[in-house]
Amino acid sequence: MNPWRWLTTPDPAPGFTAGKMLKLTVRVMLFALVATLLSGLLQLTPLKGTLNTWWGSLLFVLLLYIPAARFLTLDTFAPRRAPATTPGRAAQGSSAQRRKERNRYAGVRKSGPKYGGRR
Repeated sequence: MNPWRWLTTPDPAPGFTAGKMLKLTVRVMLFALVATLLSGLLQLTPLKGTLNTWWGSLLFVLLLYIPAARFLTLDTFAPRRAPATTPGRAAQGSSAQRRKERNRYAGVRKSGPKYGGRR
């Protein structure tokens, strides 16, 4: 598997497994490497004086962390749920339930409710 794809694909297993912890460690190390390289490169520019102030380093950290936040917290929260049905397939259920739903509006010109059922 492609290393970048492995790193950016969330792990569906619940909890913090060994593989998930390895991914988190690699992500943090990559982020620290990028932050160090960027900081070193910015020290060579005329922004050196600005970067050495408290507000300059705050701006640097915010400009670096905000875009990387999703990359760093990819496996931290609960994984996204897969949709219950795929677009090409009919809804799951017994044949009696499907028949009942299909016949519910039989003979009615107006279609059924668009965003919900009975209220």
